[in-house]
Amino acid sequence: MIQSELRVPRWAEVVTLLLSVIGLALATYLTITHFQPHALVCSFGGVIDCAKVTTSAESEILGIPVAILGLANFTVLTALNTPWAWHSPWRWLHVTRFVLVIVSMCFVLWLIFAEVIIIGSICLYCTAVHITTFALLIVLTLVSPAQLGWTRPRELVPDVQTH
Repeated sequence: MIQSELRVPRWAEVVTLLLSVIGLALATYLTITHFQPHALVCSFGGVIDCAKVTTSAESEILGIPVAILGLANFTVLTALNTPWAWHSPWRWLHVTRFVLVIVSMCFVLWLIFAEVIIIGSICLYCTAVHITTFALLIVLTLVSPAQLGWTRPRELVPDVQTH
């Protein structure tokens, strides 16, 4: 076990847990609607067409619904963003949290490409998941490198005066 370099600010713990729970709720809804399309509440036709997106060929990867991948992702992120995980002495937990959100954002970029370029429609719920993932990436990018000792925290970096 390796003690993490620094504790992150309390706001980051709260915000990441809240965002993870929001992502988990959205992914749960998208998983339910994947198997019960009649439960989908969204506009149909035009640029915003949730049904077109969630039933497209791109809504599955190797036979696995993207919604289930999102559900698994946010289940893990929610666990990694609990107070227990944030205060864990296990460095691998903190690295995993940061790497997972980076990989998640890369996948989101593929999904946005698929929606806009391949499918030609967007899903509002999917967009909410994309925004949630991006927000998690921003918060973790602000706190994780310093926590992991990859950079010096801003408050510990001395001001350099140029004369």
